[in-house]
Amino acid sequence: MGGYKMFAKYTRIGAIALAATFSAATASTAQDFQPESPQCIAPSNPGGGWDFICRTTARYLFDLGVIEDSMQVTNMSGGGGGVAFAHVTKERNEDNNLIVAASMSTSARIAQGIYEGATQEDVHFLATFGAEYGAIAVRADSEFTSLTQMMDAILADPRSVGIAGGSSVGSFDHIKPMLVAREAGLEDVTKMKYVSFDGGGEAMTGLLSGSVEALSGDFSEMLGFLESGDIRIIGIMAPERLKNFPDIPTAREQGYDVIGANWRGLYMPAGASDEAKEFWSNAIQTMAEDPGFQATLEEAAIAPFNNFGDDMHNFVAGSIADIEKLSREIGIIE
Repeated sequence: MGGYKMFAKYTRIGAIALAATFSAATASTAQDFQPESPQCIAPSNPGGGWDFICRTTARYLFDLGVIEDSMQVTNMSGGGGGVAFAHVTKERNEDNNLIVAASMSTSARIAQGIYEGATQEDVHFLATFGAEYGAIAVRADSEFTSLTQMMDAILADPRSVGIAGGSSVGSFDHIKPMLVAREAGLEDVTKMKYVSFDGGGEAMTGLLSGSVEALSGDFSEMLGFLESGDIRIIGIMAPERLKNFPDIPTAREQGYDVIGANWRGLYMPAGASDEAKEFWSNAIQTMAEDPGFQATLEEAAIAPFNNFGDDMHNFVAGSIADIEKLSREIGIIE
């Protein structure tokens, strides 16, 4: 199926990236530039993947001495990242000191036209440095103890199971359970009940408060709540069970051949100087090579997945094209 092929491709690329090594560029033009009062915008409320990207990046760039000033992290939620995207493109287009958290959801919104009139060229995509697998979670006391049980309930009544996600309708959080439901035999997956929240933290609150029955998100966002015993993960969209979490079943082993890998990365204003773009690309590459940063990713169940420069541009272009095709297949866009 198209969706599976897309995610399988990301998995293969990620496996290649695991074995690859990267050396930081040292071009003099980038060395001549040093950001002043650097800022990272997380296009969501605190908690969740975008917030993790900014706070982790801010900490490591400063601790490694790559930036001289500590980086301010600003949460700017709304529109599934659209508020931040518009802010960058319309008000900060030439800002050399700004970077913004990005992920699969960013390219999905561009592909689906959710960021009105937006194209890839409106911003400068800097890099990916990690990828993580999607998962479906329920409260620890939920009646659903397996993904199969939940899909059976959805097949009987698609509106009976509210599924929260930390991003807008049509986002990757929305697409993931739709792909599983399509594998389960639901003909019109748009009938499913998806409840959109501004960020993974708020979506988790919605699950724990009982306003929804399930949560679609990234595994790393769920990890703390899994370890505290608040939730149960009934399916992870990985090719096989995770080495550090062997008790969590995959969607595939429960009969749903879906792999969902979400990349993590950053973009910056398209109108920034070439020197600034080169500096930030090198900075993120240096961070990605650091053993401490790699350990932080591993603790968060994020696999190394590196794209820089032209590779990043081509990767995002391919991602947008794939998501647009998949969205048409599912019926999210015409």
